[in-house]
Amino acid sequence: MIYWLLFYEFFKIGLFAIGGGLVTVPFLFDLTARYDWFTTQELADMIAVSESTPGPLGVNMATYVGYSTAGIGGALAATVGLVAPSVIIIVMIAKLLRRFGSSSCLQDLLGGVRPAVLALILFAGIAIAKLAWVSWENALIGLAFLAAIHWVKGHPIVYICLGAIVGLVLRL
Repeated sequence: MIYWLLFYEFFKIGLFAIGGGLVTVPFLFDLTARYDWFTTQELADMIAVSESTPGPLGVNMATYVGYSTAGIGGALAATVGLVAPSVIIIVMIAKLLRRFGSSSCLQDLLGGVRPAVLALILFAGIAIAKLAWVSWENALIGLAFLAAIHWVKGHPIVYICLGAIVGLVLRL
């Protein structure tokens, strides 16, 4: 039963989380309210781990939740559930774009989806900041990393490693 529930919940997330891995975060917050699979603090840790490992963020988080909830079977159920809608939808969209790609109606539709996706990503970022920035020190360090990312434009793994070092040194 838990496998089907994980598959179903992550299928819904995969179906509606348009815009990438961070867009799954509001949906995962919703899961913390409805199930005892993980807490909001565990979600913050899950995001940190998922961002620090190879692969798409949403897939990593689905695998993490599935495994922590129901072992390997849960990891497979949640991950397949998350990915299945994308596979189905992308195949359908590829067929439509091949046929109607230059349609002004289709271009208008996509133009309207972009701002909605941006809003979802910004919401996820704010939600993560509320969990991660538990003190002024954390907030200042986060803002310093944001500035460095903006101006230095280094590789993401550099910032992840630096963040780990800062956490160890400052005992955050």
